[in-house]
Formats: sequence, structure tokens, C-alpha cells
Amino acid sequence: MALSNKRKLSYRLDLLPVIMPYHRRANNTLKTGDLVYYGPSPEYYGIGEVVQTAEKVCMVDFRGTGELGIHKDEMLSSYLIPIHKLNLSGVLKGR
Repeated sequence: MALSNKRKLSYRLDLLPVIMPYHRRANNTLKTGDLVYYGPSPEYYGIGEVVQTAEKVCMVDFRGTGELGIHKDEMLSSYLIPIHKLNLSGVLKGR
């Protein structure tokens, strides 16, 4: 995707902290309904809801909130950062 063709995102994803995979803050037990984001690049995938879990893999519904417009994807839970555990509610309300 060219830089000049970037979508205007509905969330300020640039305010989310970048957390690399397998970092201690990425090792979380996730359950259905948790709001999460993809740690290394939150702006690409956006914010999503865990819709299904199986061992270390989660199905996340991103609803096209990121630059890539992805709706659903399977990811290892070690790449996902739960928003409620980082107390990021101020980021989601907008500034």
C-alpha cells in the first residue's frame, strides 16, 4: 500500500504503545470478547475483538479498523495486546 494512499483511521492508533511479540506484556490469557490489538504495528490491523480461542491461537475480528482493512484473522495470542489490561481506555475515547 503506497504511503500516499493511506486511509484515514477512525481511531488514534498511533497512541497505542508498540509492544513486540513475546514480550512479557504480550503473554496474556485471552478470552472471547476481549478487545485487543496487534502489538508490533497497531495501525496496520487496528483494534479487534477476540471471537474464538484455541490454545495459543485466537480468531480476532478487526472490523476493518486498521490501514490494511482486515476484518478477521487468526493470530498467536503472543502477538495480541489486550487493551483492558493496559488501561488504555483514554486512548479509545479519542483526544
